[in-house]
This record gives sequence, C-alpha cells and structure tokens, in this order.
Amino acid sequence: MDPMISLGQKNTLAEYMILSGADNRPPMLDKDLYDSWKSRMELYMQNREHGRMILESVEHGPLIWPTVEENGVTRTKKYAELSAAEKIQADCDMKATNIILQGLPADIYSLVNHHRVAKDLWERVQLLMQGTSLTKQERECKLYDAFDKFTHIKGESLHTYYLRFTQLINDMNIYKMNMEQFQVNTKFLNSLPPEWSKFVTDVKLVKDLHTSNFDQLHAYLEQHELHANEVRIMRERNQDPLAFVANQQMTPPHFNPYQSSYNNPQLQQQFSPSQHGSI
Repeated sequence: MDPMISLGQKNTLAEYMILSGADNRPPMLDKDLYDSWKSRMELYMQNREHGRMILESVEHGPLIWPTVEENGVTRTKKYAELSAAEKIQADCDMKATNIILQGLPADIYSLVNHHRVAKDLWERVQLLMQGTSLTKQERECKLYDAFDKFTHIKGESLHTYYLRFTQLINDMNIYKMNMEQFQVNTKFLNSLPPEWSKFVTDVKLVKDLHTSNFDQLHAYLEQHELHANEVRIMRERNQDPLAFVANQQMTPPHFNPYQSSYNNPQLQQQFSPSQHGSI
C-alpha cells in the first residue's frame, strides 16, 4: 500500500518554508478557501515575536488595562504606567489587529476596518465568510484542478517553484484530500522544465518515489540548479541568439508562492509568510 498524504502528519521543512515566505507578508484571504487562510494566518501569527500572545489576543481578547486610583479618582493606566509584561501584551493586541487587516482583500477590508479589537475583527471575518465558502465538493474540485494544472512558471527559481507546490499540497491536506505519495512526487518532478530532465531522471534512479517525499526531492535537485540553469542558457542561445540577448537584459518577475491561484504569476496586494500536512 502506498503512503498517503495525511492532515495529521507534519513536515517541519515545508512548514518552515510556508512560515518564512519570500516577502514576509501574511497570507491574503481567498474567499473560496477561508479555512486554509485561517490556518495559515494562525501559523503566521505564531511565527512572529511573542507569537503565542498575538494568537491569544485573537482567540481570547485583548489586555484588560489595569486601573490606578489618583486623588480619589480611579482611572485607566496610561501605556507608560504599564508593567513590562503588560506593555508587551498591549503591543501584541495591536499587532494582531494589524496582521488580520493586512491579510484582507480590499472589499472585505472596507467592511471590517472599523474594528480595533483583533478578536472582534477575526470573528467578523469568519461570519462574512460563512456565506461565501465553497461546498466541500467544489473546494476539492478546485484544488484537484490546481494540482492537475500545476506547472513551472518561466523565470522562477527551483525554490519558488517548490514553495508554490508546498502551498498547494498544504491546502489539499487542510481539506483532508488524501493522495498517493507516488502521485505527488511524480507531479513535482514532471512539471519541471526541460533543463531539469537529466536531473529528474537521476533523482528517479536514486530515490524511491513511493517512500520519499517531495521535500527530499527538492533538496536533491537544489544541488544541481546551477547546472540546470547552464543547460537552459545554452539551449536559449542555440535556439535564438537575438532573443537570448534580449532575455538577459530583462529582470525576471517576482513570484509570490502563496497566492491562491497556484499558477498565476500576477501578485496580489497583501501585507506582513505560512500548518500544513506533509506527505
């Protein structure tokens, strides 16, 4: 029996990649995949400084500011009068609100930006998404389609390709979409461009695709990226010398590995990357 992708399992390397991200921004909400966004946002918050306190602010509410009696009158303490621990919590409350707001598309942001308490904001977004979430079948169809159409984007590095694939598999795991290990590994390798052909063949000879995971395949291929790039450059030079010169003068576009459309190179606007199940 081939190993299956399971939501209950965790892959430390791939999870770290999601959390670290390419541009240190929080994941942008995709209204069709709210549960996936929620999971990634929670991981993103935990990965910040004092992350546990930020997440607790979202889940349980902000610091209840202490009071002090002054000339017979009770008043709320000013920030400067808080203890060191209370100041950290107050800062985390503000960070929690900012993180959520900066992960929202403009249309949702405009409906909730009056909320200043992270817990209220989080719950309001959840309420808004209840009426827009896809059915389980629709969601699975969308992700299976993204898996089927997943391919390398011209100009992106192996690392960025790996991050996009990791995010796709993560989303499938969140929705408990089990897939055979061999199928996932084969897709990861066969979607690479022609310059990787020799190295893909080599990795298929040295790795068992039924038991290895695609993190291990990526680590093996990464050692040969320089040679793969040389093969690509030689091929471009031989095919069209003029086009080759023009391409060398252009700066490759920046790709965001966390966008919900896994094959769309256009960036979405988003702020300050992603738990994912492993294979």
